Parts: sequence; C-alpha cells; structure tokens
Amino acid sequence: MRKTVLISIVFIALGTAMWGFFEQKSSKNKAITNTIAPLLTGGMKNFTPADPVGPPMKLEVLAQNGKILSLNKFRGKLLLINFWATWCTPCILEMPSLVTLQRKRGGSDFTVLAVSQDFQEWKAINPFLERYKLDGLPIYVDRKSAAGSKLKVIGLPTSVLLSPTGKVLGHLKGVAEWDSPEALALIDFYRGMRR
Repeated sequence: MRKTVLISIVFIALGTAMWGFFEQKSSKNKAITNTIAPLLTGGMKNFTPADPVGPPMKLEVLAQNGKILSLNKFRGKLLLINFWATWCTPCILEMPSLVTLQRKRGGSDFTVLAVSQDFQEWKAINPFLERYKLDGLPIYVDRKSAAGSKLKVIGLPTSVLLSPTGKVLGHLKGVAEWDSPEALALIDFYRGMRR
C-alpha cells in the first residue's frame, strides 16, 4: 500500500512538473503573440505567428554556382524566406518590396532569401532577374520543392520568418508590401528578440 502511494505521488509530481513546463512555454508564446498583435495591421494583417515555435529546421537550397547550400550558413540571423516563381504574377509584384526590405534591414542580424520554386531553375530565373533588375536580393532555388514541403508552403508567394536558431516564428501567405512601415516594424520586433 505504501509503495503504491509513493509511486502515485511520484507520478503526480512528474505530471505537475511537465504541465508547468509546457504551460510556461505556452504562456510565453501567447505573450509574444499578444505583443505583436498591434503590429499585424496593413500589409502584415495576414502574418501568422507560430504557436508554438517549432524546432530548428534543416533546409537546403541550390545556389547559382550549382552547389547545395544549407541554410545553417545563415544561423545567427533572422531570415525571411520568400517562396516565389517566375511565372507567379503576385510574386513579381512583391519582389521589389523584398529588394527594398533587404536594402533597408539586411545586415549582420537579418537577411531576405528569395527561394524560387521554378523547375527550370536558373534557366528561368536568370532572364527574369535581368528583365526586372532585382539586384541585391539573395536568390536560390528550392530543388524539387524540398524546403517548401518541410515548411508546408502551399501557394505562392509565401514568406516564412525563421529565428536566428532556425526555428519557424511565423508565415505570411500571399502578397505583402515588405517595405511598408508595418512590415519594417514587424521585422524590427523580431530582430530585437533572441529565440
């Protein structure tokens, strides 16, 4: 009888400790969501914060030199990964604002990565870049949509915000004005966080 009571107490204590741990994490995520709620206006009203923030992602893309690049190379930086394609009209409309965002906020703690979903890869992308003069934006290819699949990208354009440790912070489906005051405020908010 005493053994059963002791075992029950241990299980209750473990359960309470685990509940407290996960409740604390959940409360932290809710606090962050509540904090950024005022920022989710204008072009950022479709930004969906991750709740809870997921584990770090292992993602790879194809560079223009033909080499596979792990996004671990960008660890330590907040990343806005924009999935797009040359045949996607809304993507074409959005690209100049991504270039401006990169110019205004890109640096040692933040970068925009434009990741193409074109199956023709650089054969389609190079003429597109020349035509629209999209200089200064790091562009890669998502070979066989592998990174998009891991990040559950369904339509284009879709932008996913990753923490400096590679965790998904949130996403935005559809076109956004990434150079708008609301977008800059949202990026600045996340730049100030360490997750």
